[in-house]
Amino acid sequence: MAKPIIAINADFRGVTHNQAAFSYLAAGYYDAISAAGGIPVILPPSLDDVALAQFLEHVDGCMLVGGGDLDPRNDGFMLHATTKPMEPKREQFDRRLAHEIMERRVPVLGIGVGMQLLNCTCGGNLFLHIPEDIPGSLPHRDPQDPQHRHSLVIKSDSLIGRVYGEGEIRVTSRHHMAVDEVAPGFRVTARCQDGVIEAIESEMVDWFAVGTQFHPECDEASALDVRIFEEFIEAIIEMKKLSPRVELEEAM
Repeated sequence: MAKPIIAINADFRGVTHNQAAFSYLAAGYYDAISAAGGIPVILPPSLDDVALAQFLEHVDGCMLVGGGDLDPRNDGFMLHATTKPMEPKREQFDRRLAHEIMERRVPVLGIGVGMQLLNCTCGGNLFLHIPEDIPGSLPHRDPQDPQHRHSLVIKSDSLIGRVYGEGEIRVTSRHHMAVDEVAPGFRVTARCQDGVIEAIESEMVDWFAVGTQFHPECDEASALDVRIFEEFIEAIIEMKKLSPRVELEEAM
């Protein structure tokens, strides 16, 4: 069977006085998809609605990557003093992309702000600053240590449970916003010891959707972390077996 094609959104930096605008993506994201058996295709934040819809007809899944903060004003909340929004062009595109993924039930893996976007798109909301919203919480980012790690408490009957099994689990954490109300149709499958949500999974029978607040693609990722991408690709392959895409005739 052909390898699944996985679309990955890209980050974006606008034009400055001495540099042109450009898109970019940490290599860990596409390397992880390739290593798991998928074909990564990087999606720039420039397609209109028609082109985006056409593009999604030709992929088997999508990954929503990490980055800057979502602007809470786009979800009806005030801008918090600690918010460092991503470039508006990226956020506007990512929100359209996430909406199309939801409507089309495209298999999706959201990481970091990608999980937060998935949750908001589907009807959930966010804590805007963990230290204020969850008093007594553990540190979830360390400016001096980009590979800051903390422990997880997981639900065994979940994808995350299959990946990590039993025993102590530690993952790379770098965020100050977090999921508050979980979107309808999703359940929490991992939390930090302080209760902060670290993974969500779809309970909908017609949609494979998983989000991790932690970063399994980072340089410090363990062999277990990488299994998340393998589970994602394996699930897509199984779905393709059950509902194979109609291929173009060779004569065309």
